[in-house]
Amino acid sequence: MAQLTYENEITGVIVIDPYNDFISEGGKVWDRIKGIAERNQCVLHMMQVLEAARKTGIRVFYAMHRRYRPGDYETWKYIAPVQRSAWKSQAFGYGTWGGEIRPEFEPQPGDIVASEHWGSSGFANTDLDLQLKRHGIQKLIVMGLIAHTCVEATVRYAAELGYEVTMVKDATASYSDDHMHAALEINIPNYASAVVSTSEIVDTLSANETVGARR
Repeated sequence: MAQLTYENEITGVIVIDPYNDFISEGGKVWDRIKGIAERNQCVLHMMQVLEAARKTGIRVFYAMHRRYRPGDYETWKYIAPVQRSAWKSQAFGYGTWGGEIRPEFEPQPGDIVASEHWGSSGFANTDLDLQLKRHGIQKLIVMGLIAHTCVEATVRYAAELGYEVTMVKDATASYSDDHMHAALEINIPNYASAVVSTSEIVDTLSANETVGARR
């Protein structure tokens, strides 16, 4: 693991799209990512990172995809394939079970839920950057769904905005091994200062907690 530091006051965890439709049995997208998500224990690892961050006192931010509402895309002149797919499936529809955050990831008091993104990046056309800057955040620990779309796009944009980014490689999932390889081994390393495992980041954050307790 790269020797990065995660000072509580300037570090934030970004949780991307923990919707039921993505990471719960019966979700509209679950069957497409289930194989990889179960193999790398994505959901468990996301929970472990979240718990470690909260115990350490690191603030948690949510970057959530637009929940489909009738009329969202019907009058658009141009629509990206990823948006057309969401429109067709109506995944994480507003007011549906699939559009709810999985219970283990429900925001807690003090967490920040940014405005919903319409494409893939959690930053594009949202208030995520504003919220991070208002809370003095300079370093990001990123996890969530899906590796080759929203996660990769958010990591890229974060780097463009000047944040130091750590990607938790086994706290994400995608549709295939090829997608995971492209995102985590080819693309994201160009933008994230570190690509680490859950155990690595949890151990580092736990060490921070111990140091803080001694002060």
